[in-house]
Amino acid sequence: MSKIHPLATVSPNAILGENVEVGPYAFIDDNVQIGDGCKILPHATIFSYVKMGRDCTVFPGAVIGAIPQDLKFEGEESWVEIGDRVNIRECATINRGTKASGKGVTRIGNDTLIMSYVHVAHDCCVGNHCILVSYVGIAGETDVEDWAIMGGTSKAHQFSRIGTHAMVGGGAKVAKDVPPYVLCDRDPLCFEGVNHVGLSRRGFTAEQIDNIKNIYETLYFKGMNITDAMAYIEANFPATPERDTILNFIRKSKRGIIPKPRIAK
Repeated sequence: MSKIHPLATVSPNAILGENVEVGPYAFIDDNVQIGDGCKILPHATIFSYVKMGRDCTVFPGAVIGAIPQDLKFEGEESWVEIGDRVNIRECATINRGTKASGKGVTRIGNDTLIMSYVHVAHDCCVGNHCILVSYVGIAGETDVEDWAIMGGTSKAHQFSRIGTHAMVGGGAKVAKDVPPYVLCDRDPLCFEGVNHVGLSRRGFTAEQIDNIKNIYETLYFKGMNITDAMAYIEANFPATPERDTILNFIRKSKRGIIPKPRIAK
């Protein structure tokens, strides 16, 4: 049995799972599906074409499923899809997808934290176990892969990619793709090392982390261009999931990857 406050507005066409709580002045529109155990707190807004998994919490002032802030949007049906155990904090906004992108859906994975005042634009894909810290803004069609963290007030250019287990410093401007497993900071944004602490916390062995570090030393500091460095890495480093994740990410990059530091610390 769901618990809906009498001052909430819930469309009769919305589908709510078991044990959903909806607070006063919350608004839930048509064509919304909310999974078991979710909490929609006071003054949260969920517009049409939103699917939400289990045990999510939407905090006051958050707006999910508003139409894209994209002039190419023509009123077509498009969606926001949110996984399980996602926390969406105060005044965050997650917009629907667009037909023009060829995707038509904005996705948030499982166990992800969207902090206060974050903006997730149309057709973005945020993976599992990600953290977007307060005031982060990611423009349309940005991909944030599993376990990535974006520091507060950082922002990503449209079509950018943030690799798995990467950590972006607070206030950073992401204009190039951020490869997997790295730390990046400064302005312009650049490589600052491997995310050693984060990887250790997530169960990577010392050997795995050293291998990742050596790959990036080769990529950035051995005097080779990216193409030659990738060929060298493929020929001289053992085939591991981490090596292949890095190489595949770079091969698929359309914007190019962040550079090495321009000035030594």
